[in-house]
Amino acid sequence: MSRIGKKPVELPSGVSASLSGQTIEVKGPKGTLSFNATDDVTLAVEDNQVVVEPRGKSKRARQQWGMSRTMVGNLVTGVTEGFKKELEIQGVGYRAQMQGNTLKLNLGLSHDVEFPVPTGITVTCPKPTQIVVEGIDPQQVGQVAANIREWRKPEPYKGKGIRYAGEFIFRKEGKKK
Repeated sequence: MSRIGKKPVELPSGVSASLSGQTIEVKGPKGTLSFNATDDVTLAVEDNQVVVEPRGKSKRARQQWGMSRTMVGNLVTGVTEGFKKELEIQGVGYRAQMQGNTLKLNLGLSHDVEFPVPTGITVTCPKPTQIVVEGIDPQQVGQVAANIREWRKPEPYKGKGIRYAGEFIFRKEGKKK
């Protein structure tokens, strides 16, 4: 039994949900998001909350039950608070800055990396060694942060590179004489 799926998703004030078939659309102060649920679950909007129920007792229906409830919860969180990923840059001379709608990264390569920011995502650089990626879609925020990190992953000897805030990098010992 899904413990996550049993709990209904509360809709805070200023957030509305509309249902058409298996597609739920959530509107809030930050924008609109939608999710298309599989046929294994039923969605219902009742007195300011969204209820997800499985259609049967099959293993797939129970799997989709918890996943669908979490996806609807992410829609509500996205249109009210939004999602945020923070990245840190470590390394001598490594820095980042925003130029219009492009993130310019100086990562010790022979050229500066220019990363175009996709629509729906906001990227800011409060410090030259810090990047903040924000948006309403958690999948898109995570993907953009991963794409930025991909340019220079943290290496295990000195720890130089782009890492998520609070990420632990396992350090290796260098060679000995």
